[in-house]
Amino acid sequence: MRQINETKIAVIGLGYVGLPLARLFSTKYPTVGYDMNKKRVDRLMQGHDDTLEVSDNLLSEAISNGFKCTSNLDEIKDCNLYIVAVPTPVDTYNHPDLKPLISASEIVGKIISKGDVVVYESTVYPGVTEEECLPVVERVSGLVFNTDFYAGYSPERINPGDKEHTVEKIKKVTSGSTPEVADYVDAVYNSVLINGTHKASSIKVAEASKIIENSQRDVNIAFMNELAKIFNAMNIDTHDVLAAAGSKWNFINMSPGLVGGHCISVDPYYLIQKAQVYGVMPRMMTNARQLNDGMGDYVGAQVIKLMNKKGIIVKDSKILILGITFKENCPDIRNTKVVDIYHTLSEYTNNITIFDPWANKENVNRAYGIDITNAIPTENDFDVIILAVSHKEFLKLDLRSSLNKKGVIYDVKGVLDRNIIDGRL
Repeated sequence: MRQINETKIAVIGLGYVGLPLARLFSTKYPTVGYDMNKKRVDRLMQGHDDTLEVSDNLLSEAISNGFKCTSNLDEIKDCNLYIVAVPTPVDTYNHPDLKPLISASEIVGKIISKGDVVVYESTVYPGVTEEECLPVVERVSGLVFNTDFYAGYSPERINPGDKEHTVEKIKKVTSGSTPEVADYVDAVYNSVLINGTHKASSIKVAEASKIIENSQRDVNIAFMNELAKIFNAMNIDTHDVLAAAGSKWNFINMSPGLVGGHCISVDPYYLIQKAQVYGVMPRMMTNARQLNDGMGDYVGAQVIKLMNKKGIIVKDSKILILGITFKENCPDIRNTKVVDIYHTLSEYTNNITIFDPWANKENVNRAYGIDITNAIPTENDFDVIILAVSHKEFLKLDLRSSLNKKGVIYDVKGVLDRNIIDGRL
């Protein structure tokens, strides 16, 4: 295994996780980013990241200092530290889909050499790295794990759209397949991180630590959503209750909401399935997933209830939904639950407009078959306006001026002036 000053890094997968990481490593080490999507690579080499995770200035500076993105495997063959940062989605039955990870492992197997190290960042259940990925690398490369090449695991902690907790400020968990490799991986990550690392005792411990980070948030948000359902039924404002409870020093402040994105709404399924293999039924996690997955339908039903109370005919009503991304001030549309609101209401009307200045229209249509607009609608006769995502642009709008006289405003995020809304989660 090489010394840290001999490190040359290739990051495989240049999405929300891989690109920021590769850019950061390029400030210290010779670094190449690899992605199979040539269109993505070309855009990056032109100095623009469509995910907006890396600014044009930082990306252009990195490129001018030698950082390169490529879709040509030959250009990463001379690297000696390979970092895999590809998606780990679920299929239509919410079962873990390891195909991107297996494909990336095959790529590593084609180019890895004796003494090299491969580190996985993708979120997985404990055991995937050593039981699923590394045997693929061995098979393709013909090399022997922990004799000819080595491995580590350092789970990603990227928070899309978060400009405060950027990659260089995140404390990273690291691990390695031998004590010496663990020290090496830890030293490489430590050299570019402001807040350092936590070296886990094993790869499986590191894998488990990541999966419970997001599962914990999923369970906590599910509790908030269950409370919202209870208090809404009792005609009590949930946010008022949480504000009162939050005055206690040890109360955990969280809010109800839609749980989308590629992490919290996906990762728990990985641990749920693995737990069942060991004969454990994770009921709390399973129930949390079911509850959170149903919140889009619940919001749609609440809106219809408010319409009926105001005497608004639901059939063929005119509805404006503000936002389709899974979170505010971010173009990420992965697993957004706003589409569930849309589908619930579209059973009664086809006259639904979704306005989102952050989302890419083509990507939304490709992923969900829904047409959206990036321009502010000029109509002033909507029956319903739903604030689904709290983009900064929406907070400046005069929503009441876009409604008809008895229209409904529903605030999913709980951020609008209570004097103008008819209901909120």
